Amino acid sequence: MVERRPAASKFLWVSSGEPHSIRRREILAKYGDQIRKLYGYDHATAWQVLAVVVSQFIMAFLVRDWAWWKVWVAAYVVSGTLNQNLFCAQHEISHFLAFRKPAYNKLLALFGNLPLVVPVAVKFREYHHDHHIFLGVDGGDVDLPTVIESSIITGFFSKLFFTFIYLSIYAVRPLLVRPKSATMADLVNWALVIGTDVGVLYFLGFKSLVYLLAGSLLGGGLHPMAGHLIAEHYMFARGQETYSYYGPLNLLSYNVGYHNEHHDFPQIPQTRLHKLRHIAPEYYNSLYAHTSWCWVLWRFLVDPSMGPWSRMHRVVREGTPAANDKFVGSRCALAAEASRQDAARSADVLGTGGSAALQEAMGGKSAARLIRKQNIENEPAN
Repeated sequence: MVERRPAASKFLWVSSGEPHSIRRREILAKYGDQIRKLYGYDHATAWQVLAVVVSQFIMAFLVRDWAWWKVWVAAYVVSGTLNQNLFCAQHEISHFLAFRKPAYNKLLALFGNLPLVVPVAVKFREYHHDHHIFLGVDGGDVDLPTVIESSIITGFFSKLFFTFIYLSIYAVRPLLVRPKSATMADLVNWALVIGTDVGVLYFLGFKSLVYLLAGSLLGGGLHPMAGHLIAEHYMFARGQETYSYYGPLNLLSYNVGYHNEHHDFPQIPQTRLHKLRHIAPEYYNSLYAHTSWCWVLWRFLVDPSMGPWSRMHRVVREGTPAANDKFVGSRCALAAEASRQDAARSADVLGTGGSAALQEAMGGKSAARLIRKQNIENEPAN
């Protein structure tokens, strides 16, 4: 029988520093000159995006007169793979790793967004940068599932549904947790994508539009290519926050599987991440890594100890970027209470060696100081 506990008590709270910045400093101190030579950009990403976008519109043309069952098979097998490829391209381009000039990267992101049916390029870039800055911080890292998700997604069938619509949740969650104002870039993004949708519907027909839209939805759910969405940060090993994947699907996903390497050095383009691991193997070979995204999805579904709560949450400390963020501050009280509830469990998961430090850091003292500080800062001026 699976124990049901309040969602907040399922979270693993840690007070340790963000692991990637720590490892980055150590690697640079040891291999700085070699690592910095990997920085930059690679036009190969742009050529891949061009090839996939053209392929998608050719397929959309071909399926316009197919039987519906063939359209749905093509949507899962072909469109799901190619549109998830383009979603992974958005990740790479958001770090300006395809061209030297940011403007060219932004244009490429808009172009790569055209077959996805839903505009994501501009807001993904903004929210993904937050993910790097606020990794594991409630209200900052919108990649973290919410308390509501962790409360209702508890068994096999609810996790099956959660995984099936994962990309939709991934797209909507940031708008609720960390809303951002629309900009002119957003309007351009919407105009281009919706204009493309209308053009596909008018010139090619309804089946072609369904092929593209279903590809985005299916490719981001129960699909081998979508395994990276679970594999990257859901906790599969004790106390490890980020996971890499070393397998053949990296060839179709701009090496997004090299996720520890990417978080350590987001300045390195996808075509050179394997060189980072080769230069500093002692920092990566000892980490738990995935070899199959299909296995990741299966393990997430059938393992009762895994769910939306299987993520590491970081206690906010004064003096960090998160301490002065308004969305993070609004969740500090919840974090303080949840961290007190989870101190014993977190110490057990991370090992007894750090239990004393965890008890001290998670006892509410530092969080309480932060809450008091932010209450003062948020008081209206007299």
